[in-house]
Amino acid sequence: MPRKTITVIAFLSFFIVISGLSPVFASSQLEVTIDPNSDTAYAKMVYQRSINIDYSDGGNLAETMNGKIEKISFTAISSNPSVQSLIANLNSYFVSQGSQANVSDLSLEYKSTLTGRSTSMSVDYTIVLRPTIENIVIKHGSGNDPTLLDVDWRGFGVLGPVVINTPTYGDVEINLPISSFEKFTPSLALSLKASNAAELLSTRLMDGDEIKAQPIGNWHFLFDPTGIGVDAKQYGFETGTVISSFTMGESSIREGLIREQIHETTFVSDKTYKVTSFESSGNASIDILGFANRDTLGTSEIFGVTPNAPEGYATTSTGEFPAFILYGMAGMAALGGVAIMIISQRKLKKEGKNLKQTGIDPSQLTGVQTSASSGGYQTIRGEARVTGLEDYNEHRSYYDEEKPQVEEKSEDKPSSKRGALPKGFKAEK
Repeated sequence: MPRKTITVIAFLSFFIVISGLSPVFASSQLEVTIDPNSDTAYAKMVYQRSINIDYSDGGNLAETMNGKIEKISFTAISSNPSVQSLIANLNSYFVSQGSQANVSDLSLEYKSTLTGRSTSMSVDYTIVLRPTIENIVIKHGSGNDPTLLDVDWRGFGVLGPVVINTPTYGDVEINLPISSFEKFTPSLALSLKASNAAELLSTRLMDGDEIKAQPIGNWHFLFDPTGIGVDAKQYGFETGTVISSFTMGESSIREGLIREQIHETTFVSDKTYKVTSFESSGNASIDILGFANRDTLGTSEIFGVTPNAPEGYATTSTGEFPAFILYGMAGMAALGGVAIMIISQRKLKKEGKNLKQTGIDPSQLTGVQTSASSGGYQTIRGEARVTGLEDYNEHRSYYDEEKPQVEEKSEDKPSSKRGALPKGFKAEK
């Protein structure tokens, strides 16, 4: 096979693979904006999971859970002592990850919903944390000397039970899935805790380790040198600010194929039921005010941030690809298309030498008029007939059939005693 053909095939295969990869929604989703000048990060972390119990084969659960709906939903802020305990738990987790950062403020949103259906039931969990993170600057820079930012805290979570005191529901444990079952269905919770499903339902909800496990070097990078005013103003920053964005969670050659996490187990009560946990892979987005480069410091990943991009820096798209490389790839795609067309044409010419016409020779066809249409004038309707075909009458057109053009109607006229002649008219004798 020619080298050019191999190159074309490899190039097209690369784009086919990329186009077949798609992003997924995340159970742990981080959004954060960092201002190096204020040594502050404003973050949002969302944790989601769904637990499903199948009873499509019937049983006591099918009788007791069908149509059952229960919900717990509340918000809490840092003035709540139990939220202060959660902040201390988060800070302990930062330390365990080798981060110097700490949470100074936090708001919490929690929702757990039980839905019973005819063949299954599910409990859906959503936890939203909005922390203010400080002390993220490792070293302040000036001019071309970059400011170094700690980023080891990015996959933060909480270990063990987390109890939040609420005015409506009292004490609510929010980090372990089994806790909602204990609130909604105490008897079912006892059965689950004594079964193989106990471990699955004791796996913490606030878990962002997947975000921490994906190296920053594999994330997508986007640099906006213009500092779009709308994007800057929504965070309270002046327009014209340079913004660097790092994102993860989309399937790619670097990050690999992102798949949802599904875990299954069973528990036995009056019969055997299947328990399934559904959880998508994590994703994250980190926006940094300034031009940011990923770097390492010992075993930790860091960001080096300068107010402006280096002179001549051409990165305007993901993956730190200069513009000329992107244009080059587009040119290669065009050349690949031309190469395929040339190869196809050569193949057709080569095969065309052995091709012969099949079917009826057009020279053997004769036109035959088929219609005299209503009104007594000849139309241009016709059909083709093979010269010398003797059984034409078996295939002649419907329009050749002789049919009356006008259908005459006869009406029975009633007898009339009075004619239509003028008054006084007398017939001649």
